[in-house]
Amino acid sequence: MFGLPAVASADDLITRTTNNYGTPGGLIDMPTAEVAPDGELTTNVTYFDGFFRTTLSFQITDRLSGSFRYAGTEDITPQFSTYYDRSFDLRFRLFDETDFTPAVSVGLQDFVGTGLLSGEYIVATKSIGDRLRVTGGLGFGRFGSYASDGSFGTRTPFSFNQGGTGGQFNIDDWFQGDYAFFGGVSYQATDKLLLSAEYSSDNYDTAQSAGILKRSIPWNFAATYQVSQNTSLRAFALHGEEFGASLTFNLNPKNPSVKGGTELAPLPVAVRGPRSAEDLGWTTQPGREQAITASLEQSLQQSDLDLEGMTLNGRSAHVRIRNEKYDATSQALGRTLRSMSRELPPSVEMLHVTLIENGIPASTMSFSRTDLERLEHRPAREALAAARFTDTLRFGDYPDPFESVYPRFEWSIGPYLRTSLFDPSNPLRADIGIRAKAKYHLGSGWIVSGSLGQKVIGNLDSAVRPNNSQLPQVRSDVDRYNRTDEPFIENLTVAKYGRLWPDFYSRVTAGYLERMYAGISGEVLWKPVDSRLALGAEINYTHPRDFDQQFGLRSRVTPGGTIPEFNGHVSAYYDFGNGFHGQIDAGRYLAGDWGGTITLDREFANGWKIGAFATFTDVPASQFGEGSFDKGIRFTVPLSWLVGTPTKQKASGVLRPLTRDGGQRLEVDGRLYDTIRESHRPEVAKSWGKYWR
Repeated sequence: MFGLPAVASADDLITRTTNNYGTPGGLIDMPTAEVAPDGELTTNVTYFDGFFRTTLSFQITDRLSGSFRYAGTEDITPQFSTYYDRSFDLRFRLFDETDFTPAVSVGLQDFVGTGLLSGEYIVATKSIGDRLRVTGGLGFGRFGSYASDGSFGTRTPFSFNQGGTGGQFNIDDWFQGDYAFFGGVSYQATDKLLLSAEYSSDNYDTAQSAGILKRSIPWNFAATYQVSQNTSLRAFALHGEEFGASLTFNLNPKNPSVKGGTELAPLPVAVRGPRSAEDLGWTTQPGREQAITASLEQSLQQSDLDLEGMTLNGRSAHVRIRNEKYDATSQALGRTLRSMSRELPPSVEMLHVTLIENGIPASTMSFSRTDLERLEHRPAREALAAARFTDTLRFGDYPDPFESVYPRFEWSIGPYLRTSLFDPSNPLRADIGIRAKAKYHLGSGWIVSGSLGQKVIGNLDSAVRPNNSQLPQVRSDVDRYNRTDEPFIENLTVAKYGRLWPDFYSRVTAGYLERMYAGISGEVLWKPVDSRLALGAEINYTHPRDFDQQFGLRSRVTPGGTIPEFNGHVSAYYDFGNGFHGQIDAGRYLAGDWGGTITLDREFANGWKIGAFATFTDVPASQFGEGSFDKGIRFTVPLSWLVGTPTKQKASGVLRPLTRDGGQRLEVDGRLYDTIRESHRPEVAKSWGKYWR
């Protein structure tokens, strides 16, 4: 289904196997210099007596991988029956394997966390033939805790009594303290069976001190079996005392779940006959323009595209299009031009398409009909070179909407899933319910929208954690919002989108902005249609909503302080190319703290997005509380990737180790950058391969 086998590949030391810490590699506890396929997303679940780990790993580039781990250990400290710990890893391959030299990687394990699993290493792996791989490395921290061969500098030992808030970068300890050598081999016995053996330099000091693990020998052994193309099961033995198992699931966003897509093929481009373009007689025929408009509108409807307006003369046509189906804007543009070639008179040479987003023009693409006919069976990149993208206001006049376009009503009903993760008393809670959403488009750029929910089943209301926040409680009281069994209003707003002048966009939203806050949000964005850079500014006046999420508001005063009235940010967005996108937001957060958020996403042409963010404000770690600063992983999964049919529906989520009050932003829908970005040339070009589909 996703192309590569789950076992090792001989090329470039690529593997889809993970070790017991969920990182790519064919050994058991020890790391290797192997890498997963570029873009690979892996989930690993490992268990042995009293120890449980779940790890999400992502091959960020062909050299860099990152992991987020949630681990539980029973009876390791008298403070908790099960101690839950969150940690992040990074690994970078310094050198690739050659005929005579191994691949070499450097890694950080648990580099921002409590330090329970912290360790650093330099590791080399060499393949011998197609089936055998040999690994050796030098480790610090946990990887230098058994049979140390020396020491370099000093390292703060882990202790449950050391205090602090955790979640900080322990840079001073990296590659410090005792170091030791480790090594191992993995052998691909059959296409489905991988055998591994290793000499481990991890002494499990804390676990041994607590008496929950015994370590008789430094050797570990494992057998990994490929159950299916994307699932593998491992059985392992640790230190001559423990036996356990792990399960690994692999997924690569670059590989579609449905090959080729299932949508109907578009109609071919209609090629004009010789000298037919010279005939302008149609321009004098009464009612002809109205008939052409009706015919084009019907043709576009067959492709699930909406014609909102059109201007037509003897040599050019300009259409105003609303695309509510195709997540690849290039596909919507290609189908629009095909319909225009079939329905417009032969004399019309220049074709202009203006894309409308939330009632405002986002961009205008121009294409000559001659090029359209000439390039239909040529590579898509040649069509991209012939297309011209322009800011619609800079282009000039564009079609007014037909009278039938406004007002317009849209609605939908479907299920929702809301989760709460990483609570020590219950690491996974969830609610399932029904959500009704509606939009009423009053006119160009005017939208009244709302979302109403009703919980059906779930246990989010059972989360009762003491709230000791030293900041205004802007998010940490989210549990109280989950305790209602009545219908609740997620949002209910009126928004006005506009174009101030070329390259500038505006938004004002008022009402119940999100489940926790009501108020007014205003935003301005500068984004040239062909630029990778965008700059924005947002200011919000907010008031906390009642916990029942109906129409009432509650006091700003909380045990940790008073929630400020105003918050806002200035933002910079940049598309680095090669699938990487960055964002920096700086300003005032909901709790009144000042600082900035750095976000980096890996984006795929099919709409998948996986990224990480970190927020640093003037709130010290001691006041922020557990976790020290806000950070997390975010992802977006396009529904079209799952079903193989074009749709703009997406599922998005954020994984935060903890939800605290520092560094929290307002969650207002319809921010400008995400609204108009997909209609601009840099983003359209990424999916241009679908232009002819």
